[in-house]
Amino acid sequence: MSKAIEIRWHGRGGQGAKTAALLLADVAFNTGMYVQGFPEYGPERMGAPITAYNRLSDTEIRNHSNIYNPDYVVVVDETLLHSVDVTSGLNKDGAIVINTPKSKEEIIPMLKGYEGEVYTIDARKISMETLGKYFPNSPMLAAIVKVSGIMTQQDFLEQMRGSYNHKFAKKPEVIDGNMKALERAFQEVK
Repeated sequence: MSKAIEIRWHGRGGQGAKTAALLLADVAFNTGMYVQGFPEYGPERMGAPITAYNRLSDTEIRNHSNIYNPDYVVVVDETLLHSVDVTSGLNKDGAIVINTPKSKEEIIPMLKGYEGEVYTIDARKISMETLGKYFPNSPMLAAIVKVSGIMTQQDFLEQMRGSYNHKFAKKPEVIDGNMKALERAFQEVK
């Protein structure tokens, strides 16, 4: 990659958008990239809109501002399409990835004329079937890795297994479900 790839995450407090951005930074760092992963804080509470960011590069990153013109946007909660301008500044050569059971054609009218690529994934269904609970961040993380091509699926899954082994050392039963969620997301993002 010749320039930093910038990603903006939109979610609601408690859905894991911040955690996903930090996990992406962690696994990208482990593959040798220069990374940033950070949330934008305000008066957050469960269910309130939140924003998180990633910058990933093969060269040192000297920019430490928020991301105003992202290459990619990840929308963890489709209800935000009605209240947040998720396409603001989004590069038309990039893409937006939205957690929704709806088709791309149903979503496009909600994107205020955005002309770039639009991808959808039903992260709710994937997380319910693989984890038994609604944790959309793992499927959304895999979806943005696939769409952006930041790293190979094999490298990503290998790094995520290591990260989950560390994070869930006292709850190993959740590792396999999260790994299945990641694998399915790679297959089901449209």
